[in-house]
Amino acid sequence: MTDQPRQVGGGRSMFGDFAPKLAELTDDVLFADVWNRPELAARDRSLVTVAVLAAGGDTAQLEFHLGRAIENGVTQSELIETLTHVTLYAGWPKGMAAMGVAKKLFDESASSDAS
Repeated sequence: MTDQPRQVGGGRSMFGDFAPKLAELTDDVLFADVWNRPELAARDRSLVTVAVLAAGGDTAQLEFHLGRAIENGVTQSELIETLTHVTLYAGWPKGMAAMGVAKKLFDESASSDAS
């Protein structure tokens, strides 16, 4: 999977001066190592991450990872289908909350594309 863009985290830019160890782990372990391992494409890791965040009800992180999924080649319709599928396994409230995050993000994206 070496033909994919290198995945880079933003921990240091977000929390480097406030929580340097968390920033280091985010950038150096999660993104520099795990996200760039060749066994799964970044696109597949994005789908897994979106599904896990939706299933866990972690909507605060979901917006970022939906955007990253789009950057990694996942389509909006694939993300909607993923969230629909997750809803039936993880529970209606979590799925509906996740879909609300996706709708807001996609609506904002469509509005900025139209401008």
